Amino acid sequence: MKIIGVIPARLGSTRFPEKVIADIMGKPMIWWVWKQAKKAKLISEFFIATDDKRIYDIVKSFGGNPLMTSKKHKSGTDRIAEAVKNIKADIVVNIQGDEPLIRPDMLDKAVEPLIMDKKLVMSTLVCKVSDKKLMLDPNIVKVTVDKDGYALYFSRSAIPSQARAESFEYFLKHIGVYVYRKDFLLKYVQMKQSSLEKTEKLEQLRVLENGYKIKTIQTKFDTVPVDTEADLKKVVEILRKNGK
Repeated sequence: MKIIGVIPARLGSTRFPEKVIADIMGKPMIWWVWKQAKKAKLISEFFIATDDKRIYDIVKSFGGNPLMTSKKHKSGTDRIAEAVKNIKADIVVNIQGDEPLIRPDMLDKAVEPLIMDKKLVMSTLVCKVSDKKLMLDPNIVKVTVDKDGYALYFSRSAIPSQARAESFEYFLKHIGVYVYRKDFLLKYVQMKQSSLEKTEKLEQLRVLENGYKIKTIQTKFDTVPVDTEADLKKVVEILRKNGK
């Protein structure tokens, strides 16, 4: 079974333009993501899928494996599907380009369910968070799950209840890692954007609206996705504290 990792990277982020090449202690953010991801034990090969020559050249300069894709894609998943279409693989791991604190063991944990259960087509990571401010932050994606850990819904709002958010002991935060069987990934991108996906601006809702299941795997580790310059400062502080 061949498992590959792909990091989608584009310059045109709405909230934080050019964030994937933002400087973090002398290196572009995409380098930090790639550096962490390639330590995963279960993933044999890594690619960075981009629509921009600047990113392509930067990835080449630090020894990464860039793949040029169309500028027309509406999501990172669409970009990844184009990138891997002609690459031999059984499982594809989508690692967000704005997760410089991702841990390699988190990636391995996300992959394991698809290795163990041949019926699963997709998995993702979640973690428990009790910070009420994050619960109400629209940049932080929340998820509810059933008793077996399958996702019921993803939202930028506090779920299951915005009105009762203050009474929550914790919520489940979604972490930007997706694992797909390659054949399902290619099927997924042929589906039309769904209404909930457009409303929440969360592409994984397309999967649920089309009747497929997403297995969530809970990790004890959290990350700091970089959506703003303030997030970038947090990442730098954490890296310096950890002596990176």
